[in-house]
Amino acid sequence: MQRKAYVPGVAALLAVVLAGCTGGSPDGGGQDDPKPGGTTSTAAAAQPGKYRTLPEPCGAVSHSTLDSLLPGIEQLTDEEQREKAYEGTATVTYDTDRKVGCRWKAESATATDHLLVDFERVVSYDNTVSDDDRAEEIYAKKELAADLPVPAASASSSSGAPDPSGSSDPDAGSTAGADASGTPDDAESGDDSSSAADADPSASGVPGSTPSALQPRTLDDLGNTAFLDDALNDSKQRTVTVVFRTSNVVVTIQYDEQPATTTDVPSSKDMQDRARKLAGQLAESFSD
Repeated sequence: MQRKAYVPGVAALLAVVLAGCTGGSPDGGGQDDPKPGGTTSTAAAAQPGKYRTLPEPCGAVSHSTLDSLLPGIEQLTDEEQREKAYEGTATVTYDTDRKVGCRWKAESATATDHLLVDFERVVSYDNTVSDDDRAEEIYAKKELAADLPVPAASASSSSGAPDPSGSSDPDAGSTAGADASGTPDDAESGDDSSSAADADPSASGVPGSTPSALQPRTLDDLGNTAFLDDALNDSKQRTVTVVFRTSNVVVTIQYDEQPATTTDVPSSKDMQDRARKLAGQLAESFSD
């Protein structure tokens, strides 16, 4: 999927966070070198983050949720193998108070699924920068690196831009649904292909195509800030990533599926729904 980086918004967010971290005045006048005998105002120490510990990652996802994301687990006939699959494998870490994670893998007759859950507790060692602000800086860098496409509304809006049809008549746009030959668009001809594609990208008939509602994007209903990424590679492996921040903890969920045959394309909608549901459950667990 070719993307156009959504840089302005994220860059602005990162700039604000970094500006807050520096704490310097715009002109740099005398903040680092106060006059002898003069007085300097000392700002109150930044507040620590809400969270002092992290959950045990391999126990953070319920069996029922793993069954939904990794259907191959339920298909295991050996009970010992199934329990081992549920346990997952902890990622390598050198400080379990700061960063932990867990991986799961399951193969089914139709696909191989992987799940990674990662928790990072951010601590600022600068008394003028709060843990939350430092965590937001880390989150902003992750969002920038995701290279999210420009939202459709932003791409289509053009304040004061001329009408592409070249007409100043506000009603002229009503004929935009017809092509140059006068053929009406799909909606007027009764073609349901576009609505089918919106329901499931695989219905469009174009491998890797993703309807606008399922494009990588920021999320408004998850933690303090969040985004979702969705990518399909040449071997038809789809990877859905959800990253969100709640106070001074940054949570990353990476969910990918590799179909058994390259003629199959994993459903973007189904995988996003499952990943977002898991993200919501993890966010709620931090609120408890």
